[in-house]
Amino acid sequence: MKHRSTWWKTLIGVILTLIMLFPVYWMINISFTERSAIRSGDLYPKAFTLENFQRVFADQMPYLGTSLIIALSCVLFTLIIALPASYAIAILRLGGAKTVNFLLVVAQMIPAVVMALGFYQIFNEIGLLDTIPGLILADSTVAVPFAVMLLTSFMAGMPASLIEAARIDGASNWRIFTQIVIPLSRNSIVTTSLFAFLWAWSDFMFASTLDSGGGKFRPITMGIYDYIGAQNQEWGPLMATAVVASVPTALLLIVAQKYVAAGVTAGAIKD
Repeated sequence: MKHRSTWWKTLIGVILTLIMLFPVYWMINISFTERSAIRSGDLYPKAFTLENFQRVFADQMPYLGTSLIIALSCVLFTLIIALPASYAIAILRLGGAKTVNFLLVVAQMIPAVVMALGFYQIFNEIGLLDTIPGLILADSTVAVPFAVMLLTSFMAGMPASLIEAARIDGASNWRIFTQIVIPLSRNSIVTTSLFAFLWAWSDFMFASTLDSGGGKFRPITMGIYDYIGAQNQEWGPLMATAVVASVPTALLLIVAQKYVAAGVTAGAIKD
């Protein structure tokens, strides 16, 4: 009876999932469709072609490489700052932890456009406009607060007896951090790394604002705009670029799925 009474919930879930995934299907559909047949609106690529992807591989690979460098560097920069900061707040319990947590929440509330305008003025003064280090720094300002809050929540839930036992055995704070805390934080580290990668990879606000017009180090989110003009939009290459740009993130989500599920709930339940 329970199975029979919930079948309609499953049906609704499937329908809603299909509706949400339809734009992804349509993106793939258009990417394999010839330009002359796009306006026909066929549900599958009757005029099948690979020319859109051939053009993308010829034009967009430098932008894809730039995005990969920025995203991976953002992950590394985020972990370098967030891991010791979280350890200091949760394990060492340094003074001012409540103030730091409050500031991290406030940092999450600041609109990206406000931060982008501030970064533009600062980077213009120090020469970081249209540079990869500038975009890494800007993207990290979004990832670091989230990473610190998530990692702090997990580390605060670690058994205090484990840390005390290590201290009694003569372990230094650095050894506790590197040999106990970091290995136990694997799921949370993977989760924060994934979110930092996704934020940097999909960033458009900082990339468009901090571009001085040279276009030498544009990420893939800006490369898409090569196919959008005032009088013409090349939908085939545009959608093919979106498909290519989605592949790395989709693979990461598949590989890290179990770690993300465990990492998001880390610290939610304490002894």
